[in-house]
Amino acid sequence: QVQLVESGGGLVQAGDSLRLSCAASERTFTFSSYTMGWFRQAPGKEREFVSSISRFGGSKRYADSVKGRITISRDNAKNTVYLQMNSLKPEDTAVYYCAVEWSPGSYRYWGQGTQVTVSR
Repeated sequence: QVQLVESGGGLVQAGDSLRLSCAASERTFTFSSYTMGWFRQAPGKEREFVSSISRFGGSKRYADSVKGRITISRDNAKNTVYLQMNSLKPEDTAVYYCAVEWSPGSYRYWGQGTQVTVSR
């Protein structure tokens, strides 16, 4: 069972930055074999895609709502994927989750999430 642990969330003001981390802890899980994704869920809303990164970082995707403000990266040696979030807006407030793209478009092994709250 792959465990993903997100961290780095917090309460910030609009315009501030945060760096989220997601670490995979399973010695039999070959982290570099999978695309990793970040999602978020705001109160009362459905979970939505934020960003994804291919196995070695050569391909990255972003939701239109975060393009230009968020950068995804990964360190396969540390089994960790990051989400650098700049120019945060109140509408970025959500619980952020990472997950493994087990098959194209299908994600598994969700972490427990990390709360990001952006005040005006």
